[in-house]
Amino acid sequence: MGGCGTILVVDHDDESRSAAVSVAVRLGYVARAAENADLVLERLDEEPPACAIVSVELPGSTSGLELMRELHAAYGDDLPVILLSAGRTTPLDRSAGLMLGADDYVAKPFDRGELLERVRRSLRRAGAVAVNGNGRMPTEAETRLSPREREILALLADGKSQTQIAASLVISPKTVATHIQHLLSKLGVHSRAQAVAMAYRLGLVDADVDAHVFELATVE
Repeated sequence: MGGCGTILVVDHDDESRSAAVSVAVRLGYVARAAENADLVLERLDEEPPACAIVSVELPGSTSGLELMRELHAAYGDDLPVILLSAGRTTPLDRSAGLMLGADDYVAKPFDRGELLERVRRSLRRAGAVAVNGNGRMPTEAETRLSPREREILALLADGKSQTQIAASLVISPKTVATHIQHLLSKLGVHSRAQAVAMAYRLGLVDADVDAHVFELATVE
């Protein structure tokens, strides 16, 4: 899996964080480690990680559960998040974490070999989700986009304005604008119209889009 990207590790416990980082490295990923949620929230504009390993108990005002929600809002619900916890390990705690969107829930202290296999399984599931509904693998351009960016691109192709996209996704117009700038950069284009035209040409959006997509693509 070498060269597949990064795995985000957020844990205030040095021993646990080091163990999770070693798991990421063994799987061939670059580990991005942080001790608290604030350090991660400041850098949500970076490339999306392949997976996130997050401790439920984090110092500061943002818990691991809240950070998970922020990560899914920024990168899409397909991002696998594995929660770690030393104090909340009852069946009810685990169920709550999974219901809130965690891909897996691991009690501390954990065995590195077990965590490695759990991360590997989550990455495989995420890879399966990444295959398009028609059975083909994503194009190179598509893989550069985060799930959220692909979602916004599809809404742009459907003729939605920035304000309408924000309302649909329950995020701020400013966040939508940031995502749009990122996807324009990744696609190597300079306008939303060019992005929609490329998305249609590469099959990143459905072929049965409305006629106004073509009108948008010609307005420069």
